[in-house]
Amino acid sequence: MQDTGMIDEINNAGNWIIRNQELLISYAVNIVAAIAIIVVGLMIARIIANAVNRLLRARHIDTTVAVGLALKDSLSNLAAGVLLVIFRHFRAGEFVDLGGIMGTVMNVQIFSTTLKSADGKLVVVPNGKIITGNIVNFSREPIRRNEFIIGVSYDADVDQVLTLLREVVDADSRVLQEKGVQVGLNELAASSMNFVVRCWSNSGDLQDVYWDLLKNFKRALDGKGIGIPYPQMDVHLHRVKKPETAAPETIVPQAQPE
Repeated sequence: MQDTGMIDEINNAGNWIIRNQELLISYAVNIVAAIAIIVVGLMIARIIANAVNRLLRARHIDTTVAVGLALKDSLSNLAAGVLLVIFRHFRAGEFVDLGGIMGTVMNVQIFSTTLKSADGKLVVVPNGKIITGNIVNFSREPIRRNEFIIGVSYDADVDQVLTLLREVVDADSRVLQEKGVQVGLNELAASSMNFVVRCWSNSGDLQDVYWDLLKNFKRALDGKGIGIPYPQMDVHLHRVKKPETAAPETIVPQAQPE
């Protein structure tokens, strides 16, 4: 019985390895790459440390404190680079937000990561800053959701607006209907009724779908004479009656004793 149980466990382990073969290969490649980066990084760090050490000795500066300060940030960036390679939070070609810096990943190096911003600028971000902040990857998931807030005037018919917005979404073939579409009255604001529309599409179509749907929402509402209010202020002027001027005091001369 024990032999049979052991054989079953071995078979299960073998089946698991076969099913997760690609995952194991990916992790193995990452581990080898991380080890290579560590080795190369340590060699570079040693070369830099020796060069700085010689320079500081020539100038009679305390090498222990100075070298530590000089290499602190470099070693931090190196360690962060290793973690980025292992966990693969982003890859070359993906669009990311690294602590408020957005762009397409060009490459991940030992000490820094290079992004290309939407307006064509190259931005070099130290790996130490990346690993301690938020990492938002816009490209990793194949589908994403758009959200719209559409404000209409209070004299509009709620059901008519809901129907119009839903018809616009249903008419766009790029919207993934199977993921569900949400259309509802979201808020009764100070000057408008705000409707929310949520729908999914492929990540590559996300921006175009947003622009096209927003344009078609406006056209559909205009076609039915439904207004989209804008902030305005009513100023009321009140005439204030000017107070009457008091009569000047009359001075009566008094007779002086002779």
